[in-house]
Amino acid sequence: MANENRGKILNFIQQNIIGVATVVGIFFLFIPTPKLIIDVCMVLNLALAIIILLVVLYTPRSSDFQTFPRVVQLQMLFGLVVNISSTRLILTAKNYSAQSDMVKAFANIVAKGDLVIGFLIFIVLILVQVMVITKGATRVAEVQARFSLDSMSQKFFDVDNRLNSGIIDDAEAIRLKDAIRKEIDFYSAMDGSAKFVSGTVKLGIVITLLNLIGGVIVGMIKNGMAFNQAMTTYSMLTIGDGLLSQLPTLMISFATGLLVTGSKSDDRFDDQLKTDFTRTGYIYEILGGILLVFGVALRNGTQVLLIPIGALFIFIGFKLTKTKEREAVLEQTKKEEQKAKRNGPSAPDAEKISMLDPLSLELGYALIPLVNEEKGAELLERITRIRQEAKLDMGFVIPKIRIQDNMALSPNEYCFKIKGIPAGSAEIRLGYYMCMDTGGVVTPMQGEKTKDPTFGMDAIWIPEENRGDAEAAGYVVIDPPTIIATHITEIIRSHAAEMLGRQEVSSILDVVKEHNPVLIDEVLNTAKLTYGQIEKVLQNLLQEKVSIRNIITILETMANYAGVTNSVWELTKKVREALGLQICMQYVDKDDGNKLRVMALSQELAELVQQHAYFPSDGSKPYVAFDPVDNRKWILSISAALSKMNQLGYMPIILCVSSIRQLVKAAIERDNPGVVVLSDMEAYSAGKNIDIEVLDEISLIDE
Repeated sequence: MANENRGKILNFIQQNIIGVATVVGIFFLFIPTPKLIIDVCMVLNLALAIIILLVVLYTPRSSDFQTFPRVVQLQMLFGLVVNISSTRLILTAKNYSAQSDMVKAFANIVAKGDLVIGFLIFIVLILVQVMVITKGATRVAEVQARFSLDSMSQKFFDVDNRLNSGIIDDAEAIRLKDAIRKEIDFYSAMDGSAKFVSGTVKLGIVITLLNLIGGVIVGMIKNGMAFNQAMTTYSMLTIGDGLLSQLPTLMISFATGLLVTGSKSDDRFDDQLKTDFTRTGYIYEILGGILLVFGVALRNGTQVLLIPIGALFIFIGFKLTKTKEREAVLEQTKKEEQKAKRNGPSAPDAEKISMLDPLSLELGYALIPLVNEEKGAELLERITRIRQEAKLDMGFVIPKIRIQDNMALSPNEYCFKIKGIPAGSAEIRLGYYMCMDTGGVVTPMQGEKTKDPTFGMDAIWIPEENRGDAEAAGYVVIDPPTIIATHITEIIRSHAAEMLGRQEVSSILDVVKEHNPVLIDEVLNTAKLTYGQIEKVLQNLLQEKVSIRNIITILETMANYAGVTNSVWELTKKVREALGLQICMQYVDKDDGNKLRVMALSQELAELVQQHAYFPSDGSKPYVAFDPVDNRKWILSISAALSKMNQLGYMPIILCVSSIRQLVKAAIERDNPGVVVLSDMEAYSAGKNIDIEVLDEISLIDE
């Protein structure tokens, strides 16, 4: 039982060694410590300082040593505990032999029996510590912390720009931003840690003076020493103890300076030195020549050292120059070979270079400031948010948007392209705001007339300084980045189906497979659905602005009905019915008890559509092939219904039987693309969650 308890205690100490050591160390500030333990702690303190210095030298990037600020504070606490314990021993020991062996050894090494020399060397070390190393490290840490914080926004904008340009992916952008935050946190902590080191150095000097003064007083009064004897004894002990306390602190200060002045490269310090000092051999040849001249000119025995060392440097420079020349020849040869491959008839990257960007935003030269990092790059941040919001809204990752200038555009024009084809463009004016009257304008303002590029509403341009007046007058005021961002958002929503390809489908299935591998196995292996079929069903949903975020339900429905039909249009119908609640909730009036107001298609019109339905043999989209007479009847009937809904102020929504929903949508979408067509089964699927109100029936109107 006793062994088991001891094992538990040892296991607890091992798991909590830092906390235990810190608490024990603090208690040692007050508890008298035996000489042996003090000597062991002095050795450990010196060893820990050397380890920290070596770790810094072998750490490539400063922020990689993330624990350094806290390690420094723990080491300083340990050093203070040892220093105070040794001070207590110096003042309480009755004779010289009872003093710390480490203190006596260091005192003898420095002083070598000469007290004056020992004190002078000790004072020089203190001055170097305080005036050079600690002061410099503290100042550099402070400056680095300030500049890291000031440059944070710029670095984040740069990452967003690279992300939107397609240079990096989302995962890499997250990694880079985490690295920036890590670097800022590190330098902020280093600023405080450097001041902690500086304070410890100053305290060590005070303790050293107390050792000398207190020791002399104790020696004369308590130990009965003569003044000369007390001065000699306690001066030696002060020098030894001061060196043992200041030497680790000096190493930590130096390590701090090295760390905060380090580069942000991933190369180790010794590799960086090798690169920097071997750029050319000419510097060593020149140095060798200078040393040879000095050896001949100075003489007085100096030529014995200067001439051989100068010759050695000339030899090193000569060898280094030859090595660099060979490397330059090899590098040039490689470049020529690569150039020949690129220019060759069978260049493997030729097709990659000519590929179109999935999405691109081209700007006239006057709009470049909107993506200029030095001027805030406001548009870049908005585009990043657009992609994130579109992903949540539509249910798949929108391709990266490449931003580039186009000198062929007007200076104030932008053009958004999908696979190289313009999907929307407009001209805007920097330094101006677009103001729209949505019915709340009290006092109209004068301005340059224009059209909102997103919704086509009438608007005016007003200067920035008149923004407050426009808002007070009741206008909706929009700045240029918001105009572009809103336009792009609507284009993406309207063309989402064009942005979804087989690669995007594969990525979606990979994500689902991580959480639901059984479903993916059933869809691909049991139901034998192809990527093309899944892609087409998802595109059909997106074409009518139905989010595919509920991908689990979509895939389960497709797997359930794949054995009944392989028609993507039938599968789309079943999927829409499964998503009935989601679809209907897009159009309900939430302020009126989730009421869904619709116009119901009459049986006559339903039969007319069914009679003229055409289903292509190749499986492409079905449509309605009206003859001229029936086409006029259809147009008159639908136009009258839509006009009535418009007068009532409601969204145009048509409800019909499930079997012809796709046909009705196909017959309407060309002339009335904004009309929503729902099926009775979709509404039935929504159940009691919605309240359907049929405003009227769409009847057949004869000419």
